[in-house]
Amino acid sequence: MHITNSTRLSYHLIDKNDAEFLFQLDQNPEVMLYLNGGKPTTQKDILDNFIPRLYAYRNTEKGWGLWKVTITKTQQDIGWILVRPMDFFTDTPRFNDIELGWRFLQSSWGKGYATEAAQHILQTISSEPEYQFFSATALKDNVASIAIMKKIGMEYIKNYRYSDNNFSNVNAVLYQINVAQSN
Repeated sequence: MHITNSTRLSYHLIDKNDAEFLFQLDQNPEVMLYLNGGKPTTQKDILDNFIPRLYAYRNTEKGWGLWKVTITKTQQDIGWILVRPMDFFTDTPRFNDIELGWRFLQSSWGKGYATEAAQHILQTISSEPEYQFFSATALKDNVASIAIMKKIGMEYIKNYRYSDNNFSNVNAVLYQINVAQSN
């Protein structure tokens, strides 16, 4: 799948050659605050865990993976948008429900880039008939990510307790949009 440029941004499907970009993005404690409590990611973790995990769900035909976001005018790489089936790393992935996520350099915050990128990628990928929902999750206190979810048309579904390797049993929210209703 190819994602065309949006108004200010271009998109490239991330691969192992983007490891240094992924590492640099994860060095700001503010960027990592709602992902792991603010701890920078090590290069070893990017290479040994993050990249293999990315390749587990990356599917170029379907557009699954991490889409690097670049400001077209300056060619500055500023972040990425995650696209993968919800619950991909469980025994029951939901292939009709695509998870969106994002991570951006702090210097790009507040300029609408994450919203533009998430909206553009959602619109592009939602044209595939097998997708009924697009969902996003965030820690309950991550008001900036929740604002993006609302701006791209997602609606609140539920609060729940979220656990993974970085957080144990924290308050999170789930937002979702039903794209099958509009197709």
